[in-house]
Amino acid sequence: MTAPRRTAIRAGWIIAFDGRGHRLLRDGVVVLEGDRILHVGPRFDGTVDETLDASDRVMTPGLISTHAHMAGSPLDRSFIEDRGSPQFWYSGLFEMLPVRSGAQDEDASRACVDFSMAELLRGGVTTVMEIGGLGEYVVERAARYGLRVYMGLAFRSGRWLTLDGRRVVWEWDEEQGRQGLKRAVEFHARYDGAHGDLVRCFFSPAQIDTCTAELLKEAKRYADESRRPYQVHASQSVVEFNEMLSRHGKTPVAWMHEQGLLGPSTILGHAIIIGGSSWTNYPAGDLQLMGDAGCSVAHAVWVFARRGVAMESFARYRRAGVNMSLGTDTNPQSVIEAMRWAAVLSKTMERNTEATTAAHVFDAATLGGARAVGRDDLGRIAPGAKADLVLWKAGSWRMTPLRDPVKNIVYNATDEDVDRVWVHGRLVVDGGKVLAADEAAILKALQAG
Repeated sequence: MTAPRRTAIRAGWIIAFDGRGHRLLRDGVVVLEGDRILHVGPRFDGTVDETLDASDRVMTPGLISTHAHMAGSPLDRSFIEDRGSPQFWYSGLFEMLPVRSGAQDEDASRACVDFSMAELLRGGVTTVMEIGGLGEYVVERAARYGLRVYMGLAFRSGRWLTLDGRRVVWEWDEEQGRQGLKRAVEFHARYDGAHGDLVRCFFSPAQIDTCTAELLKEAKRYADESRRPYQVHASQSVVEFNEMLSRHGKTPVAWMHEQGLLGPSTILGHAIIIGGSSWTNYPAGDLQLMGDAGCSVAHAVWVFARRGVAMESFARYRRAGVNMSLGTDTNPQSVIEAMRWAAVLSKTMERNTEATTAAHVFDAATLGGARAVGRDDLGRIAPGAKADLVLWKAGSWRMTPLRDPVKNIVYNATDEDVDRVWVHGRLVVDGGKVLAADEAAILKALQAG
């Protein structure tokens, strides 16, 4: 049996993990062996097959997006910005999203997947949680591009719509929800662990207000039995918040708690419109429930910020003990931007520049994402962890002068500063180019979509 190939990378700045948190290692070496990290330290005395000189580069763990809709989000561009109805508290869910989704065909959806995977990789994202319906194609393309994917087939018992632009109503088809869960279970059995464990599955009932309690609890049972994450869009709009209060006399989060749906494997998509926030004028309590349950929040800051809605605030969630992770959700699909906006808006809401630091949001984009998916081998540079790594330029226009690499990445860098990316030990981005991507063809296909 052939021994795995060893590659030593000597980097000028390494954001390494010491068992408790990220720490800066200057002029160190990281040794990859197959799909894992063998060694991290100032030097390595063993034998290697190849040594790469990255003395002028910053090495970080790969970034993690815990909430994405790769099969549609690129088509949001120049469509949903700068408009919204105050009737729905400026949410785009009820008028714009159904129009965009209904207008695209499968070719457009596939073009979106190819574009999204390349966009994520060139921005340093090595793991993404995809929520949608194009599961088989996502699994296939994950292997092509080398992106680590958690795939969650979405399903629901009903849908929202507005018939008059004034009210939201819900149309129910509970059998459709049951069949959707059945397809998700079959998909999990077929694809979980695909491509040498590059692809895993999770269970994703679409939205808290479009699923029955029975469907949500059955999906949670499957997630727990398979030890896979469970993610639900919850507390993402004022409309949804008020609807759940009307139905159950409880906030979405409190109702989930009552149904036994919260816990360490649960990821709440957004959870931004909660009791205690100015958007609800409702008593606080949701944050404590989330923190006590040990659940995670996938915070997709930009989709709300561009509509004038800010989480109140990232720092409060952290203080409550909620595991914070970052999602890309819409466009741009950039965790770099997500880190930046999460930090800046938290400072703004708290009126305190120290409330949420670059280190806090970088942790969310790495260790927080890893915790959300139940992995202690992602989001860190440490022996035994997966070889999911990013090399950043240290002497670019955005990264110079380099004093604190994490601060520079969070507050200054763009995807143009990403030089190389490894996922599962495979080099997938080199010189800023996604190796498996035909950029001209991808952009042409998306424009046609």
